Amino acid sequence: MKNRILALSIATAAALALPSHAAFKCVDEKGRTYIGDTPPEACAKVVMYEVTRSGQVIRTIQPTLTEEQVKARIEEDERRKEADKAAFEQKRKDLALLATYSTEAELDVARDRNIDPINSRIKLAQERIADIDKRNKQLDEELEFYKAGKSGKAKGSDGGKKSDTGTMLAEEQARLKQEKTQIVKSIVGYEKEITDLKAKFEVDKKRWVALKSGKASSTADAPTEAKADAKPSEAKAESKAAPKAAPKKN
Repeated sequence: MKNRILALSIATAAALALPSHAAFKCVDEKGRTYIGDTPPEACAKVVMYEVTRSGQVIRTIQPTLTEEQVKARIEEDERRKEADKAAFEQKRKDLALLATYSTEAELDVARDRNIDPINSRIKLAQERIADIDKRNKQLDEELEFYKAGKSGKAKGSDGGKKSDTGTMLAEEQARLKQEKTQIVKSIVGYEKEITDLKAKFEVDKKRWVALKSGKASSTADAPTEAKADAKPSEAKAESKAAPKAAPKKN
């Protein structure tokens, strides 16, 4: 009886000790098998297994990554995060779009409501340009009058008054020219703003139709430049007003 118990104890101890005598095994890129009591150097770049003497796998050891592999993995993680972020943002925009508009026609109404104030600013700017052109024509006539010496105010006894008047007229013309240049630049900006608004609403309309028909993908099918910050569904009734060109008194 004692011998049987002793034999069982020895067998149990041997079984428990097996992992401590485990081997490390791998197959390299060329199909060659390596086994060792310690991890073989040839196993550094491939999956390695810690096994018992009977061949049972105790654990799997992944290969050590190179700097390039670590960098690639980090970049892939970043791309995945960006994709998840973009998908979340698109879903938020889609929900806002569906909650804001019930029909396609409502998108057209919202678009025109945003464009109308810009057209009003363009009209005011054009009226100011017309005033400037009219005043410039008057200044041209006055300058010709003074240059020809036909002004009764421009006599030599006036102590240089003729010269002063001519300078004032020329300076006013320069100011008007500069103002007109700025107004023309503003009009170009307003027209671009209208073009961008139309493009944004067109993108939203296509997206709205796709969502309603159930054919929308997880990301909006639109050009990058048109999608960038395109939130007509979240826009106010009127666009943020740009400074108006206030008419000056002539």
